[in-house]
Amino acid sequence: MKDFIQYIIRFLLGDDIPGEYITAIGYTADPRLYNKYSIVIHPSGFFDSHLYGKPSSIPTLPLKLIDDIPLLFGEAKEEMIGDTLVLRADLVASTYFLITRYEEMIRRDMRDEHGRFPGKQSLPYKAGFLHRPVVEEYGLYLRNKLRQLGLQLHEEKPGIRQIYLTHDVDAPFYCRSWRNVIREIKNGENIITALKIKNGNLESDPFYTFPKLFAENEKLVTALGKDRCKVICFFKAGGNSVQDKPVYKLIGKDIKNLFALCDQFQVEIGLHSSYQAGNNPELIVKEKKKLESAIKKEIKLNRHHFLSFREPEHTAFLQKAGIFEDFTLGYADVAGFRLGTCRSVRWINPATRKLTSFLLHPLTIMECSLSEKKYMGLSYEEALAYCLGLINQTATHKGDLVLLWHNTAFAEHKADYLNKLYTDLIKKLMNE
Repeated sequence: MKDFIQYIIRFLLGDDIPGEYITAIGYTADPRLYNKYSIVIHPSGFFDSHLYGKPSSIPTLPLKLIDDIPLLFGEAKEEMIGDTLVLRADLVASTYFLITRYEEMIRRDMRDEHGRFPGKQSLPYKAGFLHRPVVEEYGLYLRNKLRQLGLQLHEEKPGIRQIYLTHDVDAPFYCRSWRNVIREIKNGENIITALKIKNGNLESDPFYTFPKLFAENEKLVTALGKDRCKVICFFKAGGNSVQDKPVYKLIGKDIKNLFALCDQFQVEIGLHSSYQAGNNPELIVKEKKKLESAIKKEIKLNRHHFLSFREPEHTAFLQKAGIFEDFTLGYADVAGFRLGTCRSVRWINPATRKLTSFLLHPLTIMECSLSEKKYMGLSYEEALAYCLGLINQTATHKGDLVLLWHNTAFAEHKADYLNKLYTDLIKKLMNE
């Protein structure tokens, strides 16, 4: 059995399942091999050379259902052949399609103005299940089939396994340099106000909301413990495009104070690889080294600016740079389960079908996806209900919750509801 197929079966069943249960499940179309297994998942032909990598391999709507779960490949049929339960639902191919971003590799002509695959064009969104981690539902279905055959399986109690509170530092300061002052004057702002912010205490800068943000995070970290709740800030270290502005230097008193604050609150620092690096991923190596030089620590985590992780194969450039985990993979235009799962998953390169050790952490919610009119455009009440739905799904399947809130969302002049929403979600999560 190929490594990635065995990994998918293990991923579906969970890490707590004994190894003999994994080997009890086969993935074969050869009836002569059926008697080797308790359960056989019958391949749908998705991986066959005449189909794989072709536009015709994309499932068409409406999708079939198994136990009310959307099925991408195969048939909602099963039969006992001898002592073997043969499932015609191709759970392996359906899972592979989602966790590898296979659709994005095939539909390269479908990108937004920033080169990103739009969530609202994705199969999960169009089929109406982006808000459901269906890969976990496949796993539950498969475990239930093992139980039907008399195998004893432990079922963990619901609850979020890990919470990541993450913050992208796109603009750490509002007006702390002469360049900022000139910008404000050009924009018609009062020069006295601009100079007051520049020359005043760092805490008086409207965008320097980190003390408040970290204090809010600390409530949850204290309630759940540092093992279950981690805080990460992703810093930019390059990029010359318009979208990479404002460019901030990683030297100077203000940014050093921010790094020191991260140390004080035990906030991990990751690379916020630039918008430009989204187009030219070979720049990631340089940006990572620059950030490491500034903080005197090794960088192991990444999230792309603008969530501009444009092509599945670009993961290889992160690996080359010595980065081991990524937190980019959510859609900008709609929150949900982009990878079909609420658990961190090893990357399988869809171009080569090679399993790697690189971890992808699905991004559950980015705050501006909820509020911006060009994206979901939700009211506070709608956003809260939607977030609680995603949180409940994650808890039901013992998954990981990844939240992304920018420091600028906490700026006092902001008129939207994102500040309140974050504090309300923290309160909710303290009871998990």
